[in-house]
Amino acid sequence: MPEKKEAKTCLFCEKPVKGRSDKKFCDDYCRAAYNNELKSAANNYIRNVNNALGKNRRILESLLPDGEQMAKAKQDKLLQLGFQFKYITHTYTNQKGNVYHFCYEYGYLPLENNWYLIVKRNEE
Repeated sequence: MPEKKEAKTCLFCEKPVKGRSDKKFCDDYCRAAYNNELKSAANNYIRNVNNALGKNRRILESLLPDGEQMAKAKQDKLLQLGFQFKYITHTYTNQKGNVYHFCYEYGYLPLENNWYLIVKRNEE
């Protein structure tokens, strides 16, 4: 007499799964919900970093007058607006050895006495 196989259950909702023998979820909703839940901690961290980078970019953009490529701002002003110096997308070192920190196309160069040179890099 053939053995009766146990019914497989969905990994997310635990309802019986019908169909292929290697099927793990009862439908697409459960599959997506399971994977979203599994990756939510990593996704949340990435979302927070991207939000901080976007905010830094908007702050730098707001400090440049329309049409200008450079401006100066005090560190206090940047911090007051919510700028977080630990979040940057990349750095650029010019021929003089100055290191610019960028949030996408907007960047800053630390100067003396807590001043920063705000720049916009031309997209080429």
